[in-house]
Amino acid sequence: MQRKIVLVILTAAAGLLAACGSSGPKATPTPFGDPAAGHQAFLSTCVTCHGQDAKGVPGLGKDLTTSEFVHSHSDEEMLAFLQTGRPATDPLNTTGVTMPPRGGNPAFSDSDLKNIIAYLRTLQP
Repeated sequence: MQRKIVLVILTAAAGLLAACGSSGPKATPTPFGDPAAGHQAFLSTCVTCHGQDAKGVPGLGKDLTTSEFVHSHSDEEMLAFLQTGRPATDPLNTTGVTMPPRGGNPAFSDSDLKNIIAYLRTLQP
């Protein structure tokens, strides 16, 4: 009987540890956006320059997992940035590559951009 109880406790503990160790985006929507939906939107467009793991593609897009820019800007500021983008000639552009408005996907709604921002927040340390 005690073996069954120990087995049940160990199984439950393993399940909890597995759930806590998930490396995917948090599924809980934030007041600003839905990280899971943002991850899907990111994979549809942003991946081209920022890579599947958001660590950047050399010569194209920056690493967004350690980005001081992402970390230091509010959700609203990030939304404004994604809406307008940044030309290669902008003095604040450190890559020399244009960041197009809406990441180059004009079909992205503001809601899509908010979801992407919520996803990016899950990547920040």
